[in-house]
Amino acid sequence: MDNPFSQAYRDRWNADEQARIDEDIEKYRKADATVALGAPASAEVAVEQVSHAFRFGAHTFNFDQLGSHERNERYKALWSGAFADGALFNSGTVAFYWRPFEPVEGKMRFDPAPEDAEDWWNACPDPKSQRFWRRPPSEPVVRFLEEKGAWRHGHPLVWSNHTWHYPDWLLAKLPKEILAEMLTDDRGGSSILAQPMETVLKRLPADFPAQVEGAHRRRIEAIAARYADRMDSWDVCNESATDREAGRLVPGAPLARSYGYAWMPGDYCRWAFREAMRLLPEKAVLSINDYKLDAVYAEQTREMLGLGDKIDLQGMQMHLFDPKRCEEIAQGSELRSPTQVRSQIGAAHARPGLPIHLSEITISSPGGDERGETIQAGIARNLYRLWFSLPDMAAITWWNVVDDCGAPGEPSVSGLFRRDMTPKKSFFALDRLINDEWRTRLVAKAGADGSVAFRGFRGSYRLSWRDGTGAARTATAEIR
Repeated sequence: MDNPFSQAYRDRWNADEQARIDEDIEKYRKADATVALGAPASAEVAVEQVSHAFRFGAHTFNFDQLGSHERNERYKALWSGAFADGALFNSGTVAFYWRPFEPVEGKMRFDPAPEDAEDWWNACPDPKSQRFWRRPPSEPVVRFLEEKGAWRHGHPLVWSNHTWHYPDWLLAKLPKEILAEMLTDDRGGSSILAQPMETVLKRLPADFPAQVEGAHRRRIEAIAARYADRMDSWDVCNESATDREAGRLVPGAPLARSYGYAWMPGDYCRWAFREAMRLLPEKAVLSINDYKLDAVYAEQTREMLGLGDKIDLQGMQMHLFDPKRCEEIAQGSELRSPTQVRSQIGAAHARPGLPIHLSEITISSPGGDERGETIQAGIARNLYRLWFSLPDMAAITWWNVVDDCGAPGEPSVSGLFRRDMTPKKSFFALDRLINDEWRTRLVAKAGADGSVAFRGFRGSYRLSWRDGTGAARTATAEIR
């Protein structure tokens, strides 16, 4: 097969650019360590990295839903907190989308029902038509990630999107005439969605703002009651910068009307962080997350930080949902070039030192053939190297791991595995990076004082040597 990447693409990712990426990886992802061992002078010490400090993740939305026990087990083998055969991810994103999580008011899907069992899904002839497709109950997934020693990231606590998150039962608290009006074209200003908020509040039931805020609060309280000490990080508020830009996040307002056709607590992003700060422990990593990677998002985050909101992580989405875009990239498009990626992330980044989580990334294959999979793998390798090299990057999360397992409208060819869980070239490309090129294994000599010095990727290490009697000794060390 001929090289599917044009000269224009190769020029964008030229030798100088690759050298810069290598230099930045060496600078930002590695560190020097000196470990006191008490080893004999000049003893050989085997230094082996056993886990990454950097988080390589994926969502866990297809947990036990892939159609056979063998497929499900291969899927589960991808997660491990430490290096393990077949593992690629040390972090998993757990689904807490409100509508499927609480389909009936007050009844949250923490624990599995019969229709959540693996055998039920294995016998299901059309899984994608089921209401809980890609939405497993939380408890089996959280427990699985705990057992694997993997990082646990909850997504999301608060989101104003009606299609994927907002529950119908909350909208149903509105009068029928208001609901009918919301479904009409609002461009002419006749719909309640286009009217000034002071007019809206006069038309809505007087207790509706309190019902909206109360429902949101009860949801977060219930989730926190179970998982405050078991989850590591949370997307506290998802995709709110669009509403900020439109002037919909008004401090002190009793209600907000979102771009996603949902009614929210007023100034709901700050409201969400205040609730998370109240209910979650200090150790919980709180993230703001968005697809809108521009100055609006950066300013929103900076302003909230200045007001005292605990934002520990800035989430950024970088999807290539359309396979045609990946073909254009292979032919030399500026999209996702090193220059464009650095510029976009730089524009959205609130401030140096604030860790970044590429919380949702998609790289599609332009066709399901060998050529398309080669393009997907090549783009993935270059982008992961670039992302990994950025100084404030802390985590990267691949979105749909398996082909034909995305949400409606997402591409069927964006997985690292085909639908039958056979690996694609993109899996092998990331596996070589994460488990080989970015893993430190070396032999060093102990100094006269019995310590050993080395430079390696940040993470956990096992050190092995023989003492003066010839007995095997081991120790552990951390590079952060």
